[in-house]
Amino acid sequence: MSCAVCTASAVAERAFVLWGSAGHALVLVDLLARLGARVVASFDNDERAAPLPGLDLHVGPAGFERWLATQRDPGSVCGLAAIGGARGRDRLAIQALFARHGLELPAVAHPQAALDPGAALGAGTQVLAQAVVAAGARLGAACIVNHRAGVDHECVLGDGVHVGPGATLCGLVRVGDGAFVGAGAVVLPRLAIGADAVVGAGAVVTRDVPDGAVVAGNPARPVQRKPS
Repeated sequence: MSCAVCTASAVAERAFVLWGSAGHALVLVDLLARLGARVVASFDNDERAAPLPGLDLHVGPAGFERWLATQRDPGSVCGLAAIGGARGRDRLAIQALFARHGLELPAVAHPQAALDPGAALGAGTQVLAQAVVAAGARLGAACIVNHRAGVDHECVLGDGVHVGPGATLCGLVRVGDGAFVGAGAVVLPRLAIGADAVVGAGAVVTRDVPDGAVVAGNPARPVQRKPS
């Protein structure tokens, strides 16, 4: 599950491609530039999406295949899924596409993030500016710990989890695959957030959240279930 984190010394002059061209992609362009890396191509499933500054937009898997055919050594290129929100499953699908074609999937952390040396990050996981990942935390693949978010000691996050801006997971919290914890939410210690669950912005979670549930408020209460 764990993966080496791309520090500035590890990625200086490395080439990255991004899948996604909206706001989260802009954040990753800045993060990678601060690490000394460069973005060489961008992809999106929406042909109407705006291209990233200075880059052509390659559309869909077909566009990715055409770009790939121009590369002498795809294994020297790194890929990140630049897809935010409650779309962890989409991030995982994009990472699987990258992996099938030999692209590297490093975890990346902003220079202004606080990352304990004992924390473990999965492939393609992204820790943004002023976020904290504390001692003993274990994060799966394709996770996002957004700006100013906190993942406290010994938390365990499944694949595709997104902890929104300013959200806090207190110690020993477990979060299932594909779950989304909204901006400013707080999850109290030793609780479990189920797979594909959504915790609304500003919620205070005081009890376990089942798989697929949507909760909001203080204390957080069920609002609905996500469509199956």
